[in-house]
Amino acid sequence: MLQLVYVSSVTPGAGATDPAAILAVSRANNRRDAITGMLYADGGRFLQALEGPPDKVEAAIDRIKADKRHRSIVILSSREIETREFGEWEMAHSTPGEDADSFIARIAKLAANASPNVRATFEGFAQARRGA
Repeated sequence: MLQLVYVSSVTPGAGATDPAAILAVSRANNRRDAITGMLYADGGRFLQALEGPPDKVEAAIDRIKADKRHRSIVILSSREIETREFGEWEMAHSTPGEDADSFIARIAKLAANASPNVRATFEGFAQARRGA
């Protein structure tokens, strides 16, 4: 099974980044393709882990690269894993006015079963983005 982690920036003016719409489409695609993982979105950045069959994960990242809402996509890690680290696919989205500590705690809970490096990536990213 392939696990891929990437970060990207939201392209200004490229269209809606409504988290509910992203979540609905992503859940349907990921269920169809047996992909799990986690998506962090805060309105300015995306950080996502995708895990599943290699061909399906690579097709998903190709769709993301073609999505005009994403720019500056950087693959942070790509590795083979024996078992899923995230279970069901989840999305963590920071909403304006949300308590930063609560949001960071939610990220930590969702990434609790990930490898130490992947968990640190999500937790560190949430911490760094707290003031953004």
